[in-house]
Amino acid sequence: MSDQTSISSSQNLTPYLITKGAADAIAFYKKALNATQTMRLASPDGRVMHAELSIAGSRVMLADEFPEMGAISPTTLKGTTVGFYVAVPNVDAAFAQAIAAGGTVVKEVADQFYGERMGTFLDPFGHKWSIATHIEDVAPEEMERRFKEMMERMSG
Repeated sequence: MSDQTSISSSQNLTPYLITKGAADAIAFYKKALNATQTMRLASPDGRVMHAELSIAGSRVMLADEFPEMGAISPTTLKGTTVGFYVAVPNVDAAFAQAIAAGGTVVKEVADQFYGERMGTFLDPFGHKWSIATHIEDVAPEEMERRFKEMMERMSG
């Protein structure tokens, strides 16, 4: 593995979202997730070729869909296989903000067996976001017990 000292950010893994309507996505992320835009470059036809946002202290990159370059959005693909997790101080308020901004509830906010209070929403651009607040430390043995209990309930 190569030396990573040249990376200026302490964040070494940065998600890069492809969206259909990046300018609208940036506006949504500002409203829903309190994102701050730190960079934006537009192509001659006005599409966003590259933008950078700060969301909950982490950098997120995004661009418009460019099918001619193989950059396809979840909207075009009719789904996504990736989800994003954002830790926040107050999940209930943050989730309500995201839904009010235009997100669609996938999973209502609820306490989870692993010590988080979490909810999941789909943004208008096809990306899935889970927002959570840590509510308790759960020892590995207790987590396994709770997981097995949950699986038993789910299986009927």
